[in-house]
Amino acid sequence: MMLFLITFLMLYGGMHCYAYIRFKESYRFSRRSSIIIYSWLCFTTIAPVLVRTCEVNNLDRIAKAIAWPGFIWMGFIFILVSILLTFDIIRLIAQQICRLKKSTIPYLLRTNITVEIAFLLAIGITICGYMEAQDIQTNKITIKSDKLSPDSPGIRVVQISDVHLGLIIREDRLNKMLQVVKESKPDILVSTGDLIDGRLSLQDGIKNYEKMIAMIAAVPTPLGKYAVTGNHEYFAGLQQSLDITEAAGFKLLRNSFITLPNGITISGIDDPAWKRMLLPAPAINEEVLLKSLPTGQFHLHLKHRPTVPSEVEGLFDLQLSGHTHRGQIFPFYLLTKYQFPIPSGTTNLKNGTKIHVSNGTGTWGPPIRFLAPPEVTIIDIIPTKAPTGSN
Repeated sequence: MMLFLITFLMLYGGMHCYAYIRFKESYRFSRRSSIIIYSWLCFTTIAPVLVRTCEVNNLDRIAKAIAWPGFIWMGFIFILVSILLTFDIIRLIAQQICRLKKSTIPYLLRTNITVEIAFLLAIGITICGYMEAQDIQTNKITIKSDKLSPDSPGIRVVQISDVHLGLIIREDRLNKMLQVVKESKPDILVSTGDLIDGRLSLQDGIKNYEKMIAMIAAVPTPLGKYAVTGNHEYFAGLQQSLDITEAAGFKLLRNSFITLPNGITISGIDDPAWKRMLLPAPAINEEVLLKSLPTGQFHLHLKHRPTVPSEVEGLFDLQLSGHTHRGQIFPFYLLTKYQFPIPSGTTNLKNGTKIHVSNGTGTWGPPIRFLAPPEVTIIDIIPTKAPTGSN
């Protein structure tokens, strides 16, 4: 965690330094203005650390007061720096071309002009991104399977992922998500990790989530609710996170499976964050788990991270994952795609298996999404062959 903290502060602080230098190149700040700006940048750099520190010490009001401006700024500065870097690259190329042609650089690529354009664009994108994060989309998928009886009416599985209930995502945001879930009328509701965010106290963990627990538990699901751990369940405090998830009505599948009487088996595996937290390894690994599943059933596999080792391909019919948020704020998508080749959407794998990676339903950190709309995924699993005599 110390290494992560140092790395984060260096990268995040570096973004602030770069933005400050670029603005200082274009504008002359007075001594007083420089002190105010510098103080603000120092505060926002350490704001995420302050938030977690306050959470650990049960200073929820202070944590929330810091979280909102701190995390909105985090999204804004990332967008601003991305635009500034893009302009700088374009300007460097333009300077070389202009040097060869012995001409002047275009007006719109001048240093002060690019700073102004970048600043205005960053404000606009931040506002639009905040609204995009509130607009829950549905992603509908239909999967035909010969493992379901021809006279089966089918099974509707609804997936939420990366909700990140905590300081910022509270009852109002959760209500919007659950409204979409209820309207889809799920037979089964699954959560593919990171339902919980923040650092929960041992004493007040469930108490802080009581209303949200009740809201999730009230969603009707005839065939049940199932969940797996994500990395943030470990970061928030594993036992408290498990207690909250179970209190919300979810059956946790921790390297285990459950067979339902309607032709479907659901398996789930713990997120590998247990390694980072120096916790004992699970008693059973993914390959052994999947090989132990009963045959003849439709195998739905829940796994937080969208990875499919070669040894498990073909051992399930559909894997549901999350974790990547589709980058949450473009162009971060490009980095997540580099780390996870299947960052979002539905992909056909070998041996007829599929994986669907959710964009995520909530947000981590900045309550902002840009070109990565939040989603509730609706999966209809239907028999390949319709009942005899049906139209």
